[in-house]
Amino acid sequence: MHFRWACNKRFRAALTTFADNSRHASPWAAHIYTQARKAGKDHPHAVRVLARAWIRVIWRCWLDGVPYDPAKHGAAAALNELVAA
Repeated sequence: MHFRWACNKRFRAALTTFADNSRHASPWAAHIYTQARKAGKDHPHAVRVLARAWIRVIWRCWLDGVPYDPAKHGAAAALNELVAA
């Protein structure tokens, strides 16, 4: 795997900032970030892993034409049930 240098840098900065901030409010995002860090990735790489996960969620919301709902997000809902138990 390699880092893509030729890209929209403003978009990458916006998405990674969003992903980094989301890990403080979302248990699902925090879990993805923590797993990446446990796998030996440094902070910037772990944030990019989280950003890639968010891209998949955002893409699905766009295709379905619905806003994001953590209760309908399968991985987030499952994680929330584990935390609540």
